[in-house]
Order: sequence, then C-alpha cells, then structure tokens
Amino acid sequence: MASWDSVPWFTEGQAEHSTEVARLLAYAAFGGAQGIVGSGDLAVKALSSPAAQVQVRSGACAILNRAAGATYQAYAGRLPTSETVNVAATGASARSDLVIARVENPYSYGETWPLPSDPTVGPYIFTRVISNVPKTTTSVRQVRPTDSAITLARIDIPANTSAITQAMIKDLRTMVGPRRERVLYTAFPGSLSTLAYSDNKWHNWPGAASWDIDVPTWATRAKLVMTFAGFRMTKSDVFARMQTKFGSLLGQDTYIDDDSGNNTRRSTIVLADNFAVPSSMRGTTRTLTVQTYMYKSETGDVSVDAGTSIIADVEFVESPDEEEV
Repeated sequence: MASWDSVPWFTEGQAEHSTEVARLLAYAAFGGAQGIVGSGDLAVKALSSPAAQVQVRSGACAILNRAAGATYQAYAGRLPTSETVNVAATGASARSDLVIARVENPYSYGETWPLPSDPTVGPYIFTRVISNVPKTTTSVRQVRPTDSAITLARIDIPANTSAITQAMIKDLRTMVGPRRERVLYTAFPGSLSTLAYSDNKWHNWPGAASWDIDVPTWATRAKLVMTFAGFRMTKSDVFARMQTKFGSLLGQDTYIDDDSGNNTRRSTIVLADNFAVPSSMRGTTRTLTVQTYMYKSETGDVSVDAGTSIIADVEFVESPDEEEV
C-alpha cells in the first residue's frame, strides 16, 4: 500500500527531510514553471572580439526535474558570474548548436550522470552546448526530452567559421514568472477639434489623446492598443495616417482611407503596437500621444468631439531582455 513521504516540509526535531520534498517546495515557488528568473539572466552573447566561444551572463533559473518519477520537483540554479563557453568551429557544412543550462544529478532515480569528485560541492549544474541540432530547434526538449535543462540560445554557424558573432545567436530564453501590468486609459473630448487637410506633415493630434504613464522598472515590452470610437470625417474623401507616440518611440502607421464623399460620417479607428522598452525608459514617466498625417491628395477633414471616445489599452510585459548592457 502506497504511503506519504513521511516528513513534510517543515517538521521540527531531528526529522530528516527528503530531497524530493525540498524540490517540491522549489516547484511550488516557481509555480510549476521553468526558465530564467530575471529578464537579463543567462543571456548568451558573442565576445567583444569574436572567437570560438560565447559568453553566458550571470543570472538565476528554475529547472524542472525530469528524472523518472520526479513529479512536482524543480531545481533552483544560480550563475554568480559570467561564464565563457567553447563552441567548435564548422567545416565544409553549416551547423546549429544549442546552448542550455542542465542539472546533472547522478543521485536522482534513473539518472546516469557521473559522480562528482567532491559530492559536497559537485558541480551538479552546467552550461552545455549540444552540437549539430536541426536549425528549427527552439527547445532542448526537441532533442533531449528527458534532460533536466532549460534552453538559452541557438547558434547558427556558417560553414568554415570559427568566430561566433552576435548575428549567429538566437535568444531562446523564457521567464519562469514574467510580470505584467495592464491599465485602461480613456479620454472624451469636450468640444470639437478638427484637423483639416493641409500640408503632408505629422501633427500632434488629437490633443485629447494624451496620458502620462509610469513605466515599470521591470518592463521590457509595451503593448499598446488605441481605439477611436466615433471618429468624425467631413467635407470630402479622407486619406490620412495615424500613429502612436510613446516617449521617443513611434508606432506603426495605420491608414485612414475613406471615399464616402462630402457626407458627415463616423468610424472606428484602431492603432496597435508592440514596443521593446529600452532600459532608459524603465522606471520613468513618459507621455503617450497620437500623431496624424493629412494628405493633400484628399480634401476631407477629420475631427473628434463630444461624440468621440478615445481608449488607450496599455500593457507592460516582462520578457527576456536582449538589450546590450
């Protein structure tokens, strides 16, 4: 008859706690997920002078225990200083290598890793390079599904190459517990504001679409969706462009192309952007506005008024940070 692991975490006295229960605690703390802890952790970078090596930057990670029968278990690992890892040169053919962080625990049931020379200090966790993987590989589980490991990067190396450059490195890190923050901002113009066809230039319009937004210190991406409900067009056909402006970041253009003639009509305009947030913006307050460009080729006007609702849906996301530091 099956029974409990007899010593739960944490029991007083001289009770001896199993490694399995300790790893259960790590698993619960990480929410059953694995990956890097901080957005800049364990980034794989080319050396400043490219060579047959890459640098893995310091950081921390969670790695699920994939040994046989090891359910609800995780390891917590830390690389306190950057590490340099060798990468073999290619010959006549190109090659892709996977850079991973792997726990090699010979004491876990069913594992066959060699015993360390000193069981007290190990080591039991390593940066490893798995050579000659398919160029489509994005996870260590595609090539070694039973390894207790996380994927850091793939290096796509051309033929006859020994020096690894940053362009060859594809970041494949995921975060164990990324943070998110989403806020909805609204504006309702109190009076008519019109932008007439004019000069083929960008204008900071409409002025009602303006908010000062605090950027979290951990944010690496900002997802913006701007909606104009009841956007008004008059006089003639309209051909224009709109884009978001968040601090110094400019969004993609959305075209407004309306051929309804001189009737007064309303429409819904949606702008959407997914910005990488540079480190210089994090922890600061930046203004979100909209710019509009009116073409001379059409003679209609655009306006917002008391019948217009302006909504900005702003979500900050923490994800692996590729910015050079």
